[in-house]
Formats: sequence, structure tokens, C-alpha cells
Amino acid sequence: MASIEFGPLDVEQLARLGITVDALGPFLVACLWDEESPLEIGGYLVVDNLAMGRPSMGGIRMLPDLTPAAIHNLARGMTLKNAAAELPFGGGKSGIVAASDLSPSDHQDVVKGFARLLRRYRDIYLPGPDVGTNDEDMRTVAIENGLDCALSKPADMGGNRIDELGAAGGGCIIALEALLHEMPRLRSHPSFTALEIPSQDQVTVLIQGFGAVGAHAARLLAERMPAAKLLGASDVQGYLFSPDGLPIPKLFAVWKDKGLVTLALGQPLVSGTAVSRSSIKISNAPDDLLRESAFCLIPAAPVANYLDVDNSSRPSMTVDRAGRWSVIIEGANTYSPDPARRQARARMERSVYRQRGTLIATDYLVNSGGVIFAAQEHVIRTPDDLRIPEEMLGDRRRVGAWLEDHAAALNDLAEKRRLAGEAFRDQVIRRNMRELVDLLLEDHDRLPCEAAERISVRRIAAGESERTAADIMGEIPLVSASTTLQQAAALLVECGCAMMAVVDESKELAGVITDWDFVRATAAKTPPETPIESIMTRQVVTAAPGDSLLEVLRLLEHHGFSALPVVEGGRVVGVVSSDLLATRSLTRLLQGQSAEH
Repeated sequence: MASIEFGPLDVEQLARLGITVDALGPFLVACLWDEESPLEIGGYLVVDNLAMGRPSMGGIRMLPDLTPAAIHNLARGMTLKNAAAELPFGGGKSGIVAASDLSPSDHQDVVKGFARLLRRYRDIYLPGPDVGTNDEDMRTVAIENGLDCALSKPADMGGNRIDELGAAGGGCIIALEALLHEMPRLRSHPSFTALEIPSQDQVTVLIQGFGAVGAHAARLLAERMPAAKLLGASDVQGYLFSPDGLPIPKLFAVWKDKGLVTLALGQPLVSGTAVSRSSIKISNAPDDLLRESAFCLIPAAPVANYLDVDNSSRPSMTVDRAGRWSVIIEGANTYSPDPARRQARARMERSVYRQRGTLIATDYLVNSGGVIFAAQEHVIRTPDDLRIPEEMLGDRRRVGAWLEDHAAALNDLAEKRRLAGEAFRDQVIRRNMRELVDLLLEDHDRLPCEAAERISVRRIAAGESERTAADIMGEIPLVSASTTLQQAAALLVECGCAMMAVVDESKELAGVITDWDFVRATAAKTPPETPIESIMTRQVVTAAPGDSLLEVLRLLEHHGFSALPVVEGGRVVGVVSSDLLATRSLTRLLQGQSAEH
């Protein structure tokens, strides 16, 4: 197992990776690989921001052409998405660099190996599924690292299966329902004076990308708005379009069975249905779906730049050739912190939102159903008696037998988490749509992307004013004063921490030792068998669990420390570290948004 790590102070090194450090992060960028496996196992982990809480949450993407910058873009999206949903978790993402044509057994082995690489980061990162991985892969991660170390697990692990339940796609339809209620208020906005809002039975929808998000968005559209019409849908093979509406149940069934619904499947799809063959348009050019018009467009393909004013960013479609829509609800992850992409996004929105009068609901405000569902697996904790025994981890056969023995209780836990996820998703997305319209009406020059970012950032800033050291502290290794330098150094490397606490027989704090202490000991040629009490710091500055983040930040800055132990009643209960320093800029960032744009 090997890794190279970069933090927020490694500005030049991160810039070479295409990552720009800003007020929000990143907190950690790690390049990981397995030197011992016969398979090529490696990839990246980005923990962008932990201001909302620990750990960060975000999926594992698995593609052959991933880069650290791409994973950082996705991690930043998770920071904003978790904040918009007011989830007490940071934003993170990881990626496995692997061929897309792996055999099932090799795929499982690669995921298994990557799970082992992630194990040391489980205090700050919880993975779920993403493009190239699925709920079953999260079973593999959980078998390796424990039930509380993976999200969106199968139901027999107590999981909330976001792909199976259509958590993200369902959020897009909830957003559509909410906007039908909120959009009449926009008629006072100069860009929307001629806005026409249909009743639910007159709503028409296009879905770019009939995959895990798009297919479930269609299914939920049919369930929640049965009279609405899905006019068009695309996948990698092409697109289907019918002014009479496509048969959603049949489309969904074909997708479940085949994974694709257009081109070769187009003709069989409509046979025996009420849709006339002559009214169906079947094309082998998937991007051309965006030439069609409808009330709502849901971009749900894994394409960040589905629309632009010109071809410079190689978008799916340019604005001048695009159809007409009243609202765009972004099911795909489109956000990027990259300055050039932010400028391109602003140009697109000025054209589409201001000039065309199309409302844009930014991705992390509406497709957060996946992380909301996944978060319930951490919010509703796994009872101690339903955690896989430590000695079984990594043994698929033994874990399988243990899961069978606890199947009923785990399925009950999964159902409890599902219901909580559905209720919270509905509440969060409706509130986001209300606040989006509020902010657009508050300032007619504000773009939807600016309003969306403001929603997330002000939640981070508001959350910080109420949070304490107990809310964000992490685990700290405890050692005795008699531990040797060699033993302590090995523990420090294993846990990936910058500090460990030295405790006495009563488990009360006696001192601390940091990675810098080891550097000085090495420079002084201190023998490795020397007890650490000879180099530890005895006069320790500490924080209390109830200290506000402002108090903790002042202590860190005043003393120039990177971390502080958190002590209660003389006993060490955790550690807070300098990643909190990123929060100093949040208020300035929030205050400067309007002036900046």
C-alpha cells in the first residue's frame, strides 16, 4: 500500500494537478496505489471540506481516465450538496483508475483492493457508489472495512441502496413539483414576464441520460405526476422522441433488463403500445435530444457541460441550436470550482436564464437525494449488536453467514433508514427550490449558479457559528509513556495522524507527541528504543468539547499549532486539527459573492 498526500498548504503541487486551493479547500488530496497486487489497483481520494462535520461523504467513481482535478471537482460538488441539504458531513470523493471492461471477478478484486487503500481514511471519508460502481460494490467495501465504512449498501446490510431506490432521480421530480408551485412568483422578474406554467397534467419532460438517475426520474415522474409526458430520452446509443409521450413503464423495464433503451431497442419498444410508430423519432445522435423542446429538461448523463454558448468546451449542445425549455433541473453533477469552467457556466446562464427566461436548478440543490439517503446510514447508527465482528472483516464467506443470521434485524434497519431518507429528501429539496426563487427575486442580476452557491455557503457559515469542538473532533491515538519511539512512529504512520496523546495509568493526559517530535528525534539520532516520555511535550494546550470553533481557531492560531487534543475531566476524548482554519474565509466568501458577480 502506498500513497502521496497533499494538503491545503501545498498550493504549487496541487496546481500542477490542476487543483486550485481556495477558501473551502481541498483539505486532503491523496494518490493511492497497491504495490503488491497482481492487478493494477490505484486512484485518488479528495476530502474537500470538513466544515459541516466529519466524515466527508461522496461516491467512488471508477473510470479509466480519471484525474485528481476531476475528483476534486466532484468533491467540491459534494461539499456544496451536503451543505445545501444541511447534512452534518463534509464533502469528499474518490476515484479508481481502471479499465471499463474488467471481468466481474477482477472488478470485485479491484474494488476490494481500493477499499483497503481507503481504510486508513475512514475517520474522514465514507464512500458510496458513483459512475462505474454500484450498491453491490459497497457490500465489498463494507466486508473489508465494516458496515459503518460504506454507504448505499444492500438492504441485507441495513443499507439505503440509492441506485435501487432512485434516490437522486426522485429528487429531480420533487424539485419539478416544487418549482411548479414556486415559479409563478418569478413573473415579477424581467426575464420571466411571459412565463407560462402548465398544470401537472400538461407538463412535458426531456431526460438526457436514461441511466441510474434518469430512469428513476422517469419512473417517479410517472408515479407522482401520472398525466405528465416524457417526450424524449437519450442514452449512449441515441435518443427517442415522441410528441405523444413515451411509455415510461416499458422504457424503465427495458432499461432494467438491457441497460439501454434507444436505437436498436427503439422499434421493439413501441410495438404493442399506444404510441404510434410514425410519431416516434429514433436517432443515433444522443446529443441531438437537446434540439427538442419541452417544459422541463433533466440533464442526467455523466456530462458536466451539457450546454454552452459555443463549442469551446465541447458541450452536448450550443445554446443557439438548443430547444426551448422553461426549466432545467440538473440530475447530473455539473458544478466545478475551476475558474475557467465557472466563467463558462456564467456565460451559459446569462444566455439561457437572462435572455431565454429558462430557470436553472443547479445540480447540488436537486440531485442530493442520493447523499441524503446514504447519510441516513450514518445518522441512524448501526447498533453495536449489528456490526460485523472485527475478526471477520475481509472474509466474505464468514461475513455472508453472519449477515444471514442477522438478516431480519438488518432489513428492519434498512426500512427505517429508507423512510427517513424519503421524508428528509422531500423537505430539503422543496426548501432549496423556495430559497432559490427567493434569492433570484432578491437580486435580478444574480444568476442561478450564484444563488445556489450562496445557499450552500451560508449554511456552512451558519453551521460554524453553532458548532463546538465536540462536533468536529476526530479520533486520536493513545499511548503510554513507556512506548518506544519505534513503536510510536509505526502507530503514527498506521493511523495517518499528526499527533498522539500520551496517557498515564488512569488514562489521563500526560503529554503529546507529534510528527515534528519524531523529526527532531531522528535529527538528534535518538535510539529507536527510547521511551517517548523523553521527547513528549508535557505542557499541553488543550480544548474542551464545549469550546466554540472560534475559541479553538484562536488557540490554534495563537500558538501556531496544527492540532489540539480535546480533554474532558482530564481524559482525552479527541483531537481538532488545522483544517478548521479554512472556515475563517467562509464569512468573507459569503459577503463577497454579490459584489464579485
